[in-house]
Amino acid sequence: MSKKSVLFVASEGLPFIKTGGLADVIGSLPKELVKQGMDVRVVLPLYLKIAVNNHADFDYVSSFDVRAGDIQSMANVYQQVVDGVTFYFIEHRDYFERKDLYGYDDDAMRFGFFQHATCRLLEALHYFPDVIHTHDWHTAAIPFLCRTFYSYREEFRTIKHVFTIHNLAFQGIFNKQALWSALGMDYSYYVDGIARFHDDCISFMKLGILYADKVTTVSETYAQEILTEEFGEHMEHVLELRRHDLFGIVNGIDYDTWNSQTDDHLVQPYSLETIQQKKANKLALQAQFGLAQDEHVMLVGIVSRLTWQKGFYLLTEVLNQLLQAHVQFVILGNGETDIENAFHYFKHAHPDKFAFYQGYNEPLAHQIYAASDLFLMPSMFEPCGISQLISMHYGTLPLVRETGGLRDTVPPYNIVTKEGCGFSFWGKDAYNMKQVYDLALDTYYNRPEDWQQLIRQAMTADVSWTASAKRYIDLYNEITY
Repeated sequence: MSKKSVLFVASEGLPFIKTGGLADVIGSLPKELVKQGMDVRVVLPLYLKIAVNNHADFDYVSSFDVRAGDIQSMANVYQQVVDGVTFYFIEHRDYFERKDLYGYDDDAMRFGFFQHATCRLLEALHYFPDVIHTHDWHTAAIPFLCRTFYSYREEFRTIKHVFTIHNLAFQGIFNKQALWSALGMDYSYYVDGIARFHDDCISFMKLGILYADKVTTVSETYAQEILTEEFGEHMEHVLELRRHDLFGIVNGIDYDTWNSQTDDHLVQPYSLETIQQKKANKLALQAQFGLAQDEHVMLVGIVSRLTWQKGFYLLTEVLNQLLQAHVQFVILGNGETDIENAFHYFKHAHPDKFAFYQGYNEPLAHQIYAASDLFLMPSMFEPCGISQLISMHYGTLPLVRETGGLRDTVPPYNIVTKEGCGFSFWGKDAYNMKQVYDLALDTYYNRPEDWQQLIRQAMTADVSWTASAKRYIDLYNEITY
């Protein structure tokens, strides 16, 4: 029996390009699926950064016309195999070789082209996978196109589709003209309501939700949350139609990339058995930022986009109080100006206790995960979250708000039974967060045996892709029986 074939189509993916958690999934889930016996390929746009860094290593695959609506263009395709996964890159210099990945006025045309080019690529290769697995709005129209625009070929009609929502807040909403100009489809799909979303608009994501065989999100709790008005982003009624085909499958992390025993970015590798060596990373990070070198102080780490969604307004409200205790903070990230300004203020007001690196730095991220004692993620909503999985795997206890994937992956400390892998709070205000933070502080200084027990439980928790990849395989098998 031949291997089941799955084509992932996404707007970003490691090891080539990343702006968020989607890229981590595309870089690690296909790799795990290959290990579990599947034929997996990935299609990505060939962005400027990829062209600069990787183009010389690619093999040429094919060139073909892409004609749909106002798109009359040529696509060149290249490929490279990484960890058993074949990556295809669709080149269109005008559309993709730009400074940023998203946020342009012609995003509908750019990703309309990308989706049509992906379908044309299948024709060019004579490769029609059992399943196309699309991700977020940038690729969400592919199930719709296969069943309408490309339905003249039986091969397109028989492909099954899984569509994954990584963040419902971004839905690919465009003026209704994009139905024709970017997708090449007539307005009947707007008039009958299938593509229509809000006044005079269409939503790429809505098409994915309606036309995929199965819809998944990146945690079980988020799959339930998005059916509510609070988290549904005005899409809850559409999702309700697919309730019985909606599943939450939590993300994992790539143990090859995230491994405290082999991580090249660390001053001192360590394992659960050699956990005492972890503190060498703390001392090195303190020295790097000019903080007081003290292996006993509780070091709180943050690696994040600094936005309202990530809950950092809660932190800025109470940070003055938190810094009165014997603690240190190291923060890596950038985002909303008010939060950045607040962190710059605390950096200057408490230079011995508070460090802030504005921007992103991959080696530093690894060092913060390893050096910290507590990792803070007070997100307002979090479809899955990967940082809490990394911090647990590195023996750094996460403090999270109970939402989405954070609720599913961080069992909270129970002071009676000693169970848990971190700390969590429920409310949406700084008071709730501070109460649980104070519990963590008290546990760290006054119940060190409990703290070490939590570290053991966090580091032995399975946060790999193994189990989740098996659930995806079960889903693929279910729809391709």
